[in-house]
Amino acid sequence: MSIITISRGSYSRGKEIAEKLAQALGYKCLSRDILLEASDRYNIAEIKLVRAIHDAPSILKRLNYSNKTYVAYIRAALLRHAQKDNLVYHGLAGHFLLKGIPHVLKVRIIADLDERVKEEMKRENISAEEARRILLKDDEERRKWSKTLYGIDTRDPILYDLVINITDITTDDAVDVIRCTLKNPRFQTTPQGKNLVTEMSLAAAIEAAFIQDIPSIKVETKVADKETEVFIYLKKSLCEDEELMKRVKRLASNVAGFKVKISCLTRPLRGKIGG
Repeated sequence: MSIITISRGSYSRGKEIAEKLAQALGYKCLSRDILLEASDRYNIAEIKLVRAIHDAPSILKRLNYSNKTYVAYIRAALLRHAQKDNLVYHGLAGHFLLKGIPHVLKVRIIADLDERVKEEMKRENISAEEARRILLKDDEERRKWSKTLYGIDTRDPILYDLVINITDITTDDAVDVIRCTLKNPRFQTTPQGKNLVTEMSLAAAIEAAFIQDIPSIKVETKVADKETEVFIYLKKSLCEDEELMKRVKRLASNVAGFKVKISCLTRPLRGKIGG
């Protein structure tokens, strides 16, 4: 059992590879589904979520939102599916949204720009010049998104476990390469890894529930058989607000589905928390 994220530029055949891979493995394949789920759960228009993971630097500032608000909704939705394992995700930023999960195989698909231009021309019935302009703009928006939210360039190969150039090989070849890589024990789910995903999913759900009211909130959880602890990182003044903490505890318990123990911290428990 594993989770695979596939990152790609427009018309790099990443969608086709993801769908073939999921079919070959018997895994669930997700992309836009996550946006639809987040849109429904948090009552946010899908187009706003699309913009949040595409051109966040300009759009979100103009809407006066924290540039991580919508991303928190998307991350919470994706982590709910990650708990079930056996997943291929080819939406934007999967390698960021599932960061910290040890059994995620992070794949980057790259393709020759001229070939991508030809595909764009054919599908959109536009000139080569216009197709190239659109593709370069799209690539730059994705790069800006990752730089703004995480300070990382999506084109950096160090972010991925596997980079595949699709220019001279078929999509079936790419699927075979990924399947072969998955045999490495490093990408197999362990009980510890599965428990970590459960903790991350609960933390993300609690963050998403509060992030509009408390944009700076960070959450970490520790799930145990008898008691689940929730560690919430807030400013000191907020930790001293008794009414706020009662509301946090009540809502966190509702999100978890059972009573939880809340600890309010003024500094992270273990490095950077909450993704």
